[in-house]
Amino acid sequence: MNNLGLPPIIQGGMGAAVSSWYLARTVANEGQLGVVSGTALETVVTRRLQNGDEGGHMQEALAHFPYPEVAEEILAKFYKPEGRQGKPFRPMRRLSLDAHKEHDQLAVASNFVEVWLAKQSGNGKVGINFLEKLQTATPAALYGAMLAGVDAILMGAGIPREIPKLMTDFSQGKPGQLSIDSDRPAGMAAPILEFNPLESFGKAPELPRPAFLAIVTAEVLASYLARDEVTRPDGFVVEHFMAGGHNAPPRKLQDTETGYGPKDEANIPKVADVGLPFWLAGGRATPESVADAVALGAEGVQVGSLFALSNESGLLPEYREQMLQAAREGNLRVRTDHRASPTGFPFKVVDLPGTIGDAEVYKARPRLCDLGYLRSSHIDEAGKVSYRCAAEPDSPYLKKGGEEEDLAARICLCNGLVAAVGLGQERPDGYKEAPLLTLGATTSDVEGMLKDFPTGWSAVDVVNRLKSGLPVGVNA
Repeated sequence: MNNLGLPPIIQGGMGAAVSSWYLARTVANEGQLGVVSGTALETVVTRRLQNGDEGGHMQEALAHFPYPEVAEEILAKFYKPEGRQGKPFRPMRRLSLDAHKEHDQLAVASNFVEVWLAKQSGNGKVGINFLEKLQTATPAALYGAMLAGVDAILMGAGIPREIPKLMTDFSQGKPGQLSIDSDRPAGMAAPILEFNPLESFGKAPELPRPAFLAIVTAEVLASYLARDEVTRPDGFVVEHFMAGGHNAPPRKLQDTETGYGPKDEANIPKVADVGLPFWLAGGRATPESVADAVALGAEGVQVGSLFALSNESGLLPEYREQMLQAAREGNLRVRTDHRASPTGFPFKVVDLPGTIGDAEVYKARPRLCDLGYLRSSHIDEAGKVSYRCAAEPDSPYLKKGGEEEDLAARICLCNGLVAAVGLGQERPDGYKEAPLLTLGATTSDVEGMLKDFPTGWSAVDVVNRLKSGLPVGVNA
């Protein structure tokens, strides 16, 4: 085991809530790094409460939240013992540059809940995955995960320059600050978002500092982050463009099936030369690829898709079975969609009937944005801030200065991803959100797993399959 104390196999953080606390707990119980998704957890936790909190897990975790008065307020506001009884989920305050004490408290508590539940595996290691693009969500969410004793923070979809310092400040009981990448006039300083635990909760204890793994796609970024103590992570996950979810944009769009080419392949020996521990991700879900990764100097691998399709995954069973059946028939199709995500980053979309990946379902969905996790901020010369998302309705987007060309083919990731785990909004007019599904593009890994487990598999089966590729002497 490396000097970070992290195991060779990392279960990928897939959101929202696909990498649920239950999946992460199971993986951690097997001695590997179980990872929960840190995306939209305020929505996930409060909607579970509104659905009646089956099993009482949310209430159990909130009973251990170190600020009981806040936990009581959350339960009073969101917990419905009999469920919603056909009513829509309660609307949520959307993220902004303005601090909001009640929302910050909810974000802290929600991230605490998910990590705390995952940590009940005993001595297993638990991480949480954040998207750098969701900057306005990060400070309070990070603090909540640290409050629950998270062992590792993983972050991709951007350049996480300020996260190491943010973690250090929180560990010392200090307020944490994050510069927000806003569209603003030249010469105007970036807005600063601060989270102060003392203001939100009245006390700010010192906390254990978890390891920080930056998710990168190129040796250049690894070298850049490592060269300065302020930005240096504790290690890296080096992600290939075949990985699911968001991918880094290609250096130059290629005339290939994915849009990527050889120049988008990370130079692994140069990553190794940086001198920090690293794991390889994206198309690394076979024993042979695990062995290859270790031979290249990696600590091990990060794997997502096989865990997303495991029995413990947060995906609704019917969607998981649909994808498995498509794989059995050799028809599982995952496309790299360079337009889908409002972030502008490529996104892996599963083409499956009845989902947003289905062109007819996408066409029929009304354009709306009511969760707003992917909204970007825009500041004019007078300092007035507006927020927009390329998946929102056309008219308000254009009125707020957006370009018409940005609107085409965008998908509302927020609503689609929470629908995939059974928490999609049900509108007053009867409209129900369709799910958005994502997997890695290397579908042969799924087909290979089905040969040994034709009816499906557990997360433990995935762990054992990957461990079989570890060389003798590697601590698994």
